Amino acid sequence: MTEPCPPENQDENPSLLLVDDDETFCRVLKKALSRRGYDVAVAHDVASALTLAETSPPEYAVIDLKMPGASGLVLVKRLKELDEETRIVVLTGFASIATAVEAVKLGATHYLAKPADADQILAAMQRDEGDTETPVTSSPLSVDRLEWEHIQRVLNEHQGNISATARALNMHRRTLQRKLGKRPVRG
Repeated sequence: MTEPCPPENQDENPSLLLVDDDETFCRVLKKALSRRGYDVAVAHDVASALTLAETSPPEYAVIDLKMPGASGLVLVKRLKELDEETRIVVLTGFASIATAVEAVKLGATHYLAKPADADQILAAMQRDEGDTETPVTSSPLSVDRLEWEHIQRVLNEHQGNISATARALNMHRRTLQRKLGKRPVRG
């Protein structure tokens, strides 16, 4: 019995690691990215993604920030340690200034709020510089949004540890969990 031959252009396709706990989103995005010429590997948590990345570091990565277990920020840092040239886009349904800053500091190329489609993700991956044409808002953040941002910053400082974050904020742990369970407040 003969083994199937790989596609002729398999080695030419850039490798992309897609990491998100939403299996439907992954299936749709994998199909869209594959049609655009990427060799896509999928993982649904940081541990599985690390196994794939350590075996073969990807040229590109699309990483959800919030998944069960470790945060996508852990993966961003490790991917950059494996290959400094990996271009990473972090996706999140819970956009916050603190996590966006941390993602970029750790090596992400760009940070996008969900929902984002394949074209937006690919455009973000190719950007090397900021956009000076981005409008600057003239209205300050609401008090609720400032609170959300502060909680996210302190949570990040404590590596996602809810109990330590609650102590630092002088807040009951259950109150903090309730606040974290809510969607972030718009500006």
